[in-house]
Amino acid sequence: MVERGGDTLGQKRKRFFCVCVLLSVDFMPLLKIEIPSSVDGREIPSRVKSRISADLARIEAFQDCWDRPQIEQFVAADFFHMYQSLDWTLQTQLTIGKRFIEWGCGFAVVSAMASTLGLSVVGIEAESALIEHGRATVRDWNEDVEIVHGNFLPDGAESLADDDYLPSLGHAVASAYQTLGLDLDDFAIVYSYPWPGEDDFHEAVFERYACVGALLIMFCGPNDIRLYRKGSR
Repeated sequence: MVERGGDTLGQKRKRFFCVCVLLSVDFMPLLKIEIPSSVDGREIPSRVKSRISADLARIEAFQDCWDRPQIEQFVAADFFHMYQSLDWTLQTQLTIGKRFIEWGCGFAVVSAMASTLGLSVVGIEAESALIEHGRATVRDWNEDVEIVHGNFLPDGAESLADDDYLPSLGHAVASAYQTLGLDLDDFAIVYSYPWPGEDDFHEAVFERYACVGALLIMFCGPNDIRLYRKGSR
């Protein structure tokens, strides 16, 4: 579970710094971090491999009986590659904390694997039909992950979209951050799997609302995992 109280002095200073910076400028640039192609050679624990394989089978079975066209077109992320990339990121990049959030977690496979890497994880999902599937995943993995029903977009983030019909704008549920008692700038790492054409929007939301120093990792397709850090001017 994510802690809501008892923050250390360092965490409070970090949050105060983020707020001050966000008040002083409209946005901070994103700095791209290249993930080496050799990352796919990183070892994956056998338990993680087994759980991913089981979850892929569950996802396939679910898709076979799901009648939403958008979901029918969905292709699961390459969870093996994502684990390797996240593991590499944590081993090689400085992070401002341990809080990890997954935007649109679905079956919450990435959330579960992030927890195995020592992160304090929240998964946000707007589709009520997927919430129990996500919670079942974290139970199967025996990981302490908080799955929250709601919109992963902070209030007002819709204004950053240049297309009113982006899939991420179609969720008629309230923002999840009030339920969490946290803001996006309380998280050190954000993970998203944008629909085609949404990557720029996800980057813009992260750029506007995340804390300076936070990381954004996006799965944008096979062999296309992108990593950014929010920098300062």
